[in-house]
Amino acid sequence: MAKKQKAKIKSLAVVTPGGDAPGMNTAIRAVVRTAIYYGIRVWGIEKGWYGLINGLVKEMGPKSVSGIINKGGTILHTRRTPEFRKKQCRKMAYNELRLRDIDGMVVIGGDGSMHSSYAFMQEFGIPVNVIPATIDNDIPGTDYTVGFDTAVNTAVEAMDKIRDTATSHERVFVIEVMGRHNGFIALDAGLASGAEAIIIPEVKYDLKNLAKMIKRGHERGKESFIIVVAEGCNAVNKTAKYLKDSLNIEVRVTNLGYVQRGGSPSAFSRELACKLGAAAVEVMLAGKCGYLVGALSDKVSLCPISKLINIKKKIDLDELRLANMLAT
Repeated sequence: MAKKQKAKIKSLAVVTPGGDAPGMNTAIRAVVRTAIYYGIRVWGIEKGWYGLINGLVKEMGPKSVSGIINKGGTILHTRRTPEFRKKQCRKMAYNELRLRDIDGMVVIGGDGSMHSSYAFMQEFGIPVNVIPATIDNDIPGTDYTVGFDTAVNTAVEAMDKIRDTATSHERVFVIEVMGRHNGFIALDAGLASGAEAIIIPEVKYDLKNLAKMIKRGHERGKESFIIVVAEGCNAVNKTAKYLKDSLNIEVRVTNLGYVQRGGSPSAFSRELACKLGAAAVEVMLAGKCGYLVGALSDKVSLCPISKLINIKKKIDLDELRLANMLAT
């Protein structure tokens, strides 16, 4: 459960474990400068949990985060660290914090980072607050995660360009976007780009109905079709082959891949990162730890991580209904 921290915070660390997301640097900047504003010593942990285990920790000042608000990725770098599951490695990480008299941590990351950091707090008593930062937007307790808006905008921009060539050649394009376990990016990007169909893991898809829809579109003179597929469906090539074979039409496949993770964060991703980064520090200084520091209805919100551990964020299926209706 979330805790009231008795000890005064004099020094804290910031870390970005897991996958990168546009706006992480903005959040790092907000954490560092807010901490310095309140006279708190602040440290940056490089390469995620791996860096904490191996002592890759550096003190940060105002200049450390100068000029990074518009930069994608994370200046602290990141690295997958399966060894952090071992208690002896977590103990090594804890020792590195104590060696530098670090009293608390702000963790910027996704679902895996939230779970591991909360377990670390419970095990060693180090105060932790988590800023949700992932392009997947799959973390409960917040409407949006840092980086999601940027990833959607990147996907939409690519789809708009693909639409131009799809119309010129009167083709069907099947476009894969990121989303191993959910369809948040596919749904938002598909709706915003006017995709004719959106295939997501949360909803069973029917290729026969899809083919019928495309055939009806051709009959009324429609010149192009964009089918957006979340990678978790593992259905891009299957969809393309079925449409090509059943309709005898040209179908092209495009995988947007890691381009969705990179690039300068959007204004919304930056604004969100600024708000959440500052809030994560301020609430910790007020004695509150063990929280996901997110945003609900455009306001900073605090949700105890203990209440989120076993919850899966639900996708808005009414948005899919709207996309389907507007695509007819």
